[in-house]
Amino acid sequence: MPETNYTPPNESPPAQIHPVLKGQKALVTGASKGLGQAVAIGFGQAGADVLVNYYTDEDGARQTAKSIEECGGKAQLFKADVAREDDVRAMFRRMIEVFGRIDICVPNSGIQLNARVDEMTLAQWQRVIDVNLTGMFLCAREAIRAFKKQGIDRSVSYAMGKLIFMSSVHDIIPWEGHANYAAAKGGIMLLMKSIAQEVAHLRVRVNAISPGAIRTPMNVEKLTSPEVFERALLKLIPAKRIGEPEDVARAVVWLASDESDYVNGATIYIDGGMTLYPGFIGAG
Repeated sequence: MPETNYTPPNESPPAQIHPVLKGQKALVTGASKGLGQAVAIGFGQAGADVLVNYYTDEDGARQTAKSIEECGGKAQLFKADVAREDDVRAMFRRMIEVFGRIDICVPNSGIQLNARVDEMTLAQWQRVIDVNLTGMFLCAREAIRAFKKQGIDRSVSYAMGKLIFMSSVHDIIPWEGHANYAAAKGGIMLLMKSIAQEVAHLRVRVNAISPGAIRTPMNVEKLTSPEVFERALLKLIPAKRIGEPEDVARAVVWLASDESDYVNGATIYIDGGMTLYPGFIGAG
């Protein structure tokens, strides 16, 4: 009989990213750490050149660029606040100046300013919405404009462009004390689907990734707390492990490649089963 109390080791498979993005040019926001960093490096491993956006962590962005260059790719750093229209426009101009085109855009930047709703300030609400939702819109708008202007180059990709939003399981899971964050992520879902519907006929593919508990700087405090980690967090994950940034990066690379050419308007949940209502395990 199998051991009923077996817990799988908390590790993900080794990365096996092939050069499926050779010759493509990508822009990743918030690429100085966490998921953005992993995605940008994954693109470099897959053969793409990458504009590495950051806002405050220049050292982290330089480390991302170094890793991309060690894979043989080119990297360009650009400081921009994605909530500011002028910054976003300048970033896309720089992208075209340096790389000549843009094939992949990953609006990834996100922040948390947590408070219970009756204690949340307007500034906390507005800044999270500005970065986590308006920033997504501004990057998406500029990417679509660039895709339309440059057209399709079949020697690079069968798509005119790929737009991949970084969302969260909290686009469908409510989160006490994080109403601003959850509202922004819920907004991303229909922003993504509406844009996908609008531009699919142009062969622009628009999708989203919704990670669960991933070992990133945003989550590290929760993941290193024994009480939260052992007694609470893992109870929410049927796979019984925390996700690694590379788990997300591999999926984003696939969505950016022609291997996912018929995937449009989809959200991929990378969460170890967190969205499977784990509270019902054993309750039947």
